[in-house]
Amino acid sequence: MKIAPTMILAVALFAAPACATYDGGYGGGMAYYDGYYDNYYGPVYDGYWGPGAVFFFRSDADHDFIRDDHHHFRHDHAPGFNHFQFPHHPDMPGRGHR
Repeated sequence: MKIAPTMILAVALFAAPACATYDGGYGGGMAYYDGYYDNYYGPVYDGYWGPGAVFFFRSDADHDFIRDDHHHFRHDHAPGFNHFQFPHHPDMPGRGHR
């Protein structure tokens, strides 16, 4: 069975960006959580996007994740927001939340 070159190119174009940024998975390769943050809570150690596009973050590795209900983290750029990218850590999201 031959695979059309166009099909191979299409798969490659869609698969490549998933490897470079947040892929929502916990297996194979490094997942990253991208977004924009307005620095409201001060320095943030790491975080992840949860269900419903809500962001959970923590100030250091020893604290529980806090849910950002006030939209200080976003998926899209807005005035006063800066880009961030956090790597997925093995203990995310298994730690406690508040």
